[in-house]
Amino acid sequence: MAIMKDKILVSEVGPRDGLQNCAGVMPTEIKKQWIQGLFDSGVREIEVGSFVPPKLLPQLADTGEIVAYAGTLPDLTVLALIPNLRGAQNALEAGVDAVTLPLSASETHSMENLRQTHDQVVENVKAIRALLDSVPPDQRPRFEVGVSTAFGCSLEGNVPEDKVLRLSERLVEAGVDELGLSDTTGYAQPLQVKRLIRKVREVAGAERVKSVHLHNTYGLGMANAFSAYEEGIEVFDSSQGGLGGCPASPGASGNIVTEDLVYMFERMGVDTGIDLDRLMACRKFLQAGLPDEELYGFTPNAGLPINFQPSH
Repeated sequence: MAIMKDKILVSEVGPRDGLQNCAGVMPTEIKKQWIQGLFDSGVREIEVGSFVPPKLLPQLADTGEIVAYAGTLPDLTVLALIPNLRGAQNALEAGVDAVTLPLSASETHSMENLRQTHDQVVENVKAIRALLDSVPPDQRPRFEVGVSTAFGCSLEGNVPEDKVLRLSERLVEAGVDELGLSDTTGYAQPLQVKRLIRKVREVAGAERVKSVHLHNTYGLGMANAFSAYEEGIEVFDSSQGGLGGCPASPGASGNIVTEDLVYMFERMGVDTGIDLDRLMACRKFLQAGLPDEELYGFTPNAGLPINFQPSH
């Protein structure tokens, strides 16, 4: 039986996954203020951007500048998404602490999202591993691959678990440090989350499977997060205000809401290290930088209960 943690890490993905799906472009200075506010609230891992061509995602064209700024914040893990070897080279030059590459278990989604087959993505992973191994260990970013559409795909429908397991084995052989399981479309349900975490850990090793990335398309995001926690998962991706989605997945709405996720764990007595009042105050930066964007979250709307006691 998995050991449930008394402390977990909330990895804020809003500045990348959240913003990439917004129609507007958040000004760079407001983005910096937002990241500073998240850090001041206790967030210690932030996915700050993506090293993809700016013409594809103008919302993230300032990623290099944002990485440099976030790198000045002590003890903050600065994470960036990369699509290929060129992206890894740019991330390495910028000085990130960790890189994540998405490999879609649905090959249809992989072609739509990265324009790459599974074989091509795996070859990219091998090349990225060689690049990272060419630099000194103290300058080497952590290398994670997020297995996207692991629980289902809005283009293909059901994604066989055996396919996820085979891809996980290939990724370990190719040299990834960690594997994250991503519910890109929000299709997952709690029992499926438990089952797939167990199976992937069997083929990849429990030490490599620490994180989940969940969406709330069908309202099961928080239930799925709790199921993952019961399986010993210790890193949870989330997005402030529930921003996000996947441009390559029709109908896939936002990530689980950071404020609600933190509230759930703190209410359970699980330490996130995050001050909820300060965290919710950061919504002002989203409102200023994206005035036309709708923000979500039960906890910010209701306010903290009068008997609320944080775990830390």
